[in-house]
Amino acid sequence: MKNNLKSYSGETLEGHFYAIGLNYKKADAEIRGHFSIDDNAKKQILKQAKENGIPSLTVISTCNRTELYGFAQHPYQLIKLLCEYTNGTVEEFEKVAYIYKNHDAVSHIFTVGTGLDSQILGDFEIISQLRNSFRESKKHDIFNPFMERLANAVIQASKRIKNETKISSGATSVSFAAVQYIMKMVPEVSEKNILLFGTGKIGRNTCENLIKHTKNDHITLINRTKETAEKVAGKFNLVVKDYADIQSEIAQTDILIVATGAQQPTISKELLYLKRPLLILDLSIPKNVSENVLENELVTLVHLDELSALTDETLEQRASQLPKARKIISEIEKDFNKWADNRKFAPTIRALKLKLAEIKEGEIDYQSKKIEGFNQEQADIISDRLIQKITTHFVNHLKGEEGSAESIELIRRVFQLETA
Repeated sequence: MKNNLKSYSGETLEGHFYAIGLNYKKADAEIRGHFSIDDNAKKQILKQAKENGIPSLTVISTCNRTELYGFAQHPYQLIKLLCEYTNGTVEEFEKVAYIYKNHDAVSHIFTVGTGLDSQILGDFEIISQLRNSFRESKKHDIFNPFMERLANAVIQASKRIKNETKISSGATSVSFAAVQYIMKMVPEVSEKNILLFGTGKIGRNTCENLIKHTKNDHITLINRTKETAEKVAGKFNLVVKDYADIQSEIAQTDILIVATGAQQPTISKELLYLKRPLLILDLSIPKNVSENVLENELVTLVHLDELSALTDETLEQRASQLPKARKIISEIEKDFNKWADNRKFAPTIRALKLKLAEIKEGEIDYQSKKIEGFNQEQADIISDRLIQKITTHFVNHLKGEEGSAESIELIRRVFQLETA
């Protein structure tokens, strides 16, 4: 595909900047699971994008959203990449997806990165996930100056909102919401047996919140890789069991929290030999607990979408901080957009100045030979001021609403400019 469109970023013909994806607002957990991207798939997408000539791309996949941010001539290039490396289809994507372009795409990543678009308002886990995605793109050399500057701006906005507002008070993550649910719904929770299956980031955060808020010392950890669970357990002095023991451990527990990163369900009715009620919380995307566990009448199953819908007494306080947070975003986003918009015509203006300086030098050289007593110093001053005034007029035109790719192209043709 020909690179024949001016990019929002300006200096090269990179296409438009897009944000494409889906999230919890229109896509339920099952559909989000179809588009979930593990670390290996993320690397494959970046590698394939580079081979396809996409100049810059970042991929993020969490329990609440899957998104691609990058440059393309058409958003379908990014959609096709997403569907090639997930279990989702283009048709399924179109039913629940969103596509943002240029300034709208920039606004979207600011809203996401600052926790304002999170399922639980003010969830600041998202910025560390984004930061890791930025690093991964840079590592694969598919991260242009536009996206690097944008990444820094989003991180700056997130830090300021966290430091200057109270939007992160209360339940600010799915892991905390899970613990909050347990505390509200389970009597005498400190005496219950809790089994945590999966010790990735969500599992670790859930573990920390359980210990901090429930005062429960009957917590057992299981992970497919036992060493990982032992590292977490050592920090909190908890019991670790082998993955092979999961069936017997479930039989002894009151609360099972599943936070594995598997692409298929890891808990099903076949594992359940219950003699007492069991509350199962599935914090995974894709779902890691099969719906067939509900065939056992002793089971209560709660998925993270239900947890995230819960409200607490701090929600109103966090929502009251939104105007302050949006003001911070607006300020940083405005500065970024000004930089980005100016960047698209900067090469043309630089080339124009060089062209005018070339004309000036030729004319001064000619007139100095022709005119007796020619004052070159004065001629230089007058010429430089004229060049400055002419280029300022062009800059003001390009900055205004009338400025466009056509205007830039016209200037290049008239003055025969080389900007590549």
